[in-house]
Amino acid sequence: MIYRRAEYGDLAELLRLYRQLETGETSSASKDENENLSGAIAHVWDHVQGKKEYAYFVAEEAGTLAGSCNITIIPNLTRGGRPFGVIENVITDSSHRRRGIGKALIEMAVAYAKESNCYKVQLLSGSERTGAHRFYESLGFSGTSKRGFDMRL
Repeated sequence: MIYRRAEYGDLAELLRLYRQLETGETSSASKDENENLSGAIAHVWDHVQGKKEYAYFVAEEAGTLAGSCNITIIPNLTRGGRPFGVIENVITDSSHRRRGIGKALIEMAVAYAKESNCYKVQLLSGSERTGAHRFYESLGFSGTSKRGFDMRL
């Protein structure tokens, strides 16, 4: 398994993984956009390339992505101006689970947050995903120190 920062050419494979992540949710992009890599998705991918505040990490095996997560570094006016990190879109391909891939990817994101002088890193998980909650807690995240809220738009 190769662990690395995602490259420009990884978009098609990332979108394949994200289709597993979005099961049961309405995808923010149409199937046509996912397949031809045009429109808003390609624009977002172009936008994040080479910017320090966005990092996508991937696990690759035999030319196929087995997992990914991303972190966004958010500027902050508190805590002496130290930023914080938000981890999102944590996914391990269903055929590669229980092999430590998610752990390694999360650890890469946390290390990136430390390198970026973040004072904290946070993530959200679906309220009924208790297995994922145990996984995140095993990596040092607290499920009780804060309460997360979201509003779907």
